Amino acid sequence: MKVLETERLILRTLNEDDAEFYLRLVNQPSWLRFIGDRGIRTLEAAREALLNGPIAAQERYGFSFYMTELKDGAQPIGICGLIKRETLPDVDIGYAFLPEFWGNGYAYEAASAVLEHGRRTCGLQRIVAITAPDNHQSIKVLEKIGLKFEKMLQLKDDGSETKLFASQF
Repeated sequence: MKVLETERLILRTLNEDDAEFYLRLVNQPSWLRFIGDRGIRTLEAAREALLNGPIAAQERYGFSFYMTELKDGAQPIGICGLIKRETLPDVDIGYAFLPEFWGNGYAYEAASAVLEHGRRTCGLQRIVAITAPDNHQSIKVLEKIGLKFEKMLQLKDDGSETKLFASQF
């Protein structure tokens, strides 16, 4: 189901048929480095991750990560959306794109639309984002959509720190 449309993109709810794309995305070196290894190595594991993650979140909260496709040809290029994490008090905006689509402004375009959707449609008063301190590309996008750095967080037991950004409406 289409949720958002921008000048060049369609953002729609994820479904089980997206498992092959999701499997490819979550095993990209950039995903593994900056987001983390989810241990998803098979099509069936990708299907399960979609069912228990974005698909369940959409049903529970009315928002989730969305498949982001090029409007011209419906080619999947990444995911972008909102997530309610147990480790954060606020709803989090996140995105990940296949490397061959980096540098074209798609993350900014999709994240801008999702941020506005969170504010207007979902009625959120505050949206946050987390990122690795050395994920400079992601930080640039977060700042460009208007989120401001707030503080460092320690969300994992390994002692690593994460940057927290936020936007208050």
